Amino acid sequence: MTKLYRVAVAFAALSLIGLAASGCMGPTYGTGKSSNEQLFDDLGDAISLKPQKQPDLAYQPRGQLVKPANVSALVEPEKNIASKDNPQWVESPEELRKRLRNEADANANNSSYRSPLAVSVTDGKTMSPEQQAAAFREARKIQDGRYSDQRRFMSDPPLDYRRVDDPSKLTDLGTPETKKEKERKKEAEIAGSGKKWWQVFD
Repeated sequence: MTKLYRVAVAFAALSLIGLAASGCMGPTYGTGKSSNEQLFDDLGDAISLKPQKQPDLAYQPRGQLVKPANVSALVEPEKNIASKDNPQWVESPEELRKRLRNEADANANNSSYRSPLAVSVTDGKTMSPEQQAAAFREARKIQDGRYSDQRRFMSDPPLDYRRVDDPSKLTDLGTPETKKEKERKKEAEIAGSGKKWWQVFD
């Protein structure tokens, strides 16, 4: 009984070892070989000097084009409309500006011609030069942030922070740099002569 028990235990141990060894081999990916075995075979083929026999490929000739009995009945192929030759092709901004400039140069001596580049249209109405100047000043005012009537942008501070007692302070740029430079040069000349700033004519 003891001997039979030992044989069963030994057989079970060998079975477990075999299963573990087969599990270490890893998947074969349908090749019937483990990944290590396939790697060694590929390396052996790579360093082998004997030319490897390539499998014969069965190439089938391409079939002939089937043509109708009456070739003149075929429809003419449609032309590619996605090209600059198409009259409905969208004109780029650069091409539009170039065309308008050439048109303005050609009508330089025509007093009745008015270039679209010099005309600003708003709400379907042509603006006069005075209206264009006023619109430009208003745009510059908004660009410089010189407004306190409403918040036009999310980055604008609250209106209470933008109110000033004198609106002219918003446009006051201070003393020009050229004037400051002249004063600095004048003070430097007086400082080098040993005179005071009020002794200019002495």
